[in-house]
Amino acid sequence: MVAVNRVYIAQLAGLPVFGPDGEPIGKARDVVISLRIDRQPPRVLGMVVELVTRRRIFVPMLRLTSIEPNAVTLATGSVNLRPFHQRVNEVLVIGEVLDAKIQLADGGTAIVVDAAMELTRTRDWRMVRVAARQRTGRFSPKGPVQVWRWEDIGGLSVNEIAGQPQGAQQLVAVFEGMRAADVANALHELPPKRRYEVADALDDERLADVIEELSEEDQKDVLAHLDEERAADILEAMNPDDAADLLAGLAEGTKDRLLELMEPEESEPVRRLLEYSFDTAGGLMTPEPIILTPDATIAEALARVRNPDLTPALASMVFVCRSPSATPTGRYLGCVHIQRLLREPPFDLVAGVLDTDLARLPPNASLSDVTRYFATYNLVCAPVTDEAEHLLGAVTVDDVLDHLLPDNWRETGLSHA
Repeated sequence: MVAVNRVYIAQLAGLPVFGPDGEPIGKARDVVISLRIDRQPPRVLGMVVELVTRRRIFVPMLRLTSIEPNAVTLATGSVNLRPFHQRVNEVLVIGEVLDAKIQLADGGTAIVVDAAMELTRTRDWRMVRVAARQRTGRFSPKGPVQVWRWEDIGGLSVNEIAGQPQGAQQLVAVFEGMRAADVANALHELPPKRRYEVADALDDERLADVIEELSEEDQKDVLAHLDEERAADILEAMNPDDAADLLAGLAEGTKDRLLELMEPEESEPVRRLLEYSFDTAGGLMTPEPIILTPDATIAEALARVRNPDLTPALASMVFVCRSPSATPTGRYLGCVHIQRLLREPPFDLVAGVLDTDLARLPPNASLSDVTRYFATYNLVCAPVTDEAEHLLGAVTVDDVLDHLLPDNWRETGLSHA
């Protein structure tokens, strides 16, 4: 039995979805409706659920036993795990209807901020209400949010949604708090028009984080949509190794123009990475690991690894080198694992606890050599040095996995038994 008869759809985004025995299935990401030719409320077909593998599947509304304010529960039975693909005349409420402009009976317009679906007597769900903020004039402040019946509005046919320019404030608000990888997965599922509108609405840092999680084809698609000045700004905000991977797949002329538009201090490490083949340690590494001089204390090292912007793999190890501390550094002296840092007095020097025996990777080490290195030493981060013992960067296990997995792994998710 469904717990409530009216549900505001934007409030569902991110809710946990559970199986009939209480086992976690994934998260609710969107609701699919089928628009009608007449002015009757559209039928709600089902929900898009994102599994823990990031694969998005379609769950028909009949398979839902309850929709609570804090969770959605599925009925007993098997779930089709094939990836969700949007069909003709199907519309994603969160992805496409939010931020759309509707026409009101009095000739005014409003911008959709949410939509409500209701359970009918025939046990069908219909999208019967639209919550929207009316625009009272071109230069006037935004009006209050009001709720209209579906029959009293216009402007939400498939062609109108596909053709009208939309803002993306409400959709970006839904994405707020989501991991960049989840936002990237959502963008991949959106029609190109909405994908570009969201890209335009996101700030540079957030968009850079999201682009790093997109597939190569989606990365190129979004970057091509941006003007070159903003594309260069996004590349500056990305991790240098991710920016280098993206640039390496572009036409030479485009790549050179974007590198010229980047600030020199931002483009220089990217240019260095582009000198290496993508499937070598030099092409895989980040030039910005945690680097300390030998007179740094354990407390300083721990403060550096607490940086929330670091990935867990990159935060697992600090590297100690002679000045300069930027790559390529002075002479590489050794590394300290985070477990060792946690066991030592905070005011001792990192120079006293160095691991000097750990093998280093040369920049021309192949992908298979790097993979064997991680398997041999049970590490998630490894130093890359040149022949003169300068630290060039560090390879992390997540970068290795990105190159070992199939090209389309971000779209297909993990396989299921």
